[in-house]
Amino acid sequence: METQTVLIAFGLTLFAGLSTGIGSALAFFTRKTNTRFLSLALGFSGGVMIYVSFVEIFVKANDALTASLGETMGYWITTLSFFGGILAIAIIDKLIPSFENPHEIRSVEDMDDKEQAGKYKKLYRMGMFTALAIAIHNFPEGLATFAAALSDTTVGLSIAIAIAIHNIPEGIAVSIPVYYATGDRKKAFLYSMLSGLSEPVGALIGYFILFSFFNDVVFGVLFASVAGIMVFISLDELLPLAREYGEHHLSVYGLIAGMMVMALSLLLFA
Repeated sequence: METQTVLIAFGLTLFAGLSTGIGSALAFFTRKTNTRFLSLALGFSGGVMIYVSFVEIFVKANDALTASLGETMGYWITTLSFFGGILAIAIIDKLIPSFENPHEIRSVEDMDDKEQAGKYKKLYRMGMFTALAIAIHNFPEGLATFAAALSDTTVGLSIAIAIAIHNIPEGIAVSIPVYYATGDRKKAFLYSMLSGLSEPVGALIGYFILFSFFNDVVFGVLFASVAGIMVFISLDELLPLAREYGEHHLSVYGLIAGMMVMALSLLLFA
């Protein structure tokens, strides 16, 4: 595997992860959440991830596994790996309490909500535990972005942009409670950035553990799992968040636009 490809994949994962800082900055430097934009953007992100998961990533995983294991066994392993990825991210999501889950909806206006501030002070005394919970939750996203970029830079770029959009409201969600827990804007921004850094860390760990014995079977299982992870993130987090932030139709329009852009990029750069 070429060093340049690995560096590009890692760079895209780092870009996606650090976009939590954009959300954190919005929480501190704007007074109102642009809910229509976030609704469209989150729907768009979900559309990109769902389309590329089923049309590109699942298919590539199945091709690799059927070539190595035969058509029947290969398809079985692809399918099991896909649902295994869903199960893994669902378990992680379930284990993290809702108030420590960075994907719970927050808005910039929460900065002025004194009642919420009192709640956050009680709930976020264990700041390091919160940071750890956030890091665990974001870990699979980094692996997903990295693995996709290793296989196809165009697909990896699309997923990195989708994850980056997804991480903007996450940055808001992380920074607000940490700020009220500590009273320190710099620390809130730092924690928000650290939550994003868990994504490139996930990519590095995945690289050193999996890619030392990388072959078609490992690639197929990993890629099918990545497809499952991204479908779950889209259905469980992105689309519900998109509907919460704005009108129902805006999230659907964003979803369709994301699918169209992803389809077009695959056609143009195939």
